[in-house]
Amino acid sequence: MKKADLKRLIKPVVKECIHEVLIEEGLLSNVVSEVAKGLQGNLVVETKQKQKPDKRLFNEDLQMKRKSNESRVKLQEHRKKLMDSISKDAYNGIDLFEGTEPMSTREPQKGAVDLGASGDAGVDISSILGHSSQIWDAMK
Repeated sequence: MKKADLKRLIKPVVKECIHEVLIEEGLLSNVVSEVAKGLQGNLVVETKQKQKPDKRLFNEDLQMKRKSNESRVKLQEHRKKLMDSISKDAYNGIDLFEGTEPMSTREPQKGAVDLGASGDAGVDISSILGHSSQIWDAMK
């Protein structure tokens, strides 16, 4: 027997059984009446109570802020000491950064390629291509 034939035979029997239980025995009306009773009463109402701020949490927050400020101050002092050590007295009066300029602080636009400053010519690599065999021989 094929699946379709079995389904065709069983479907009317199952349909009749479900109809009998739901309608004739009153199961459906019982379920509907119980749901209606549940909807009418026993409503849950939520009330929010205003909570007093916990002094312990407030004190902990203050302590964390103080520690953060202390660590920030220590870091700034450490940076200042490092910068002072690079001053002109260090390295026998030689200025390590002579002739250099600070990097630009501009932020590149999203999606734009950052190839460096527009006035920077970059590194000239034209001589590498012409004498590449000599360079490779020298590196051996």
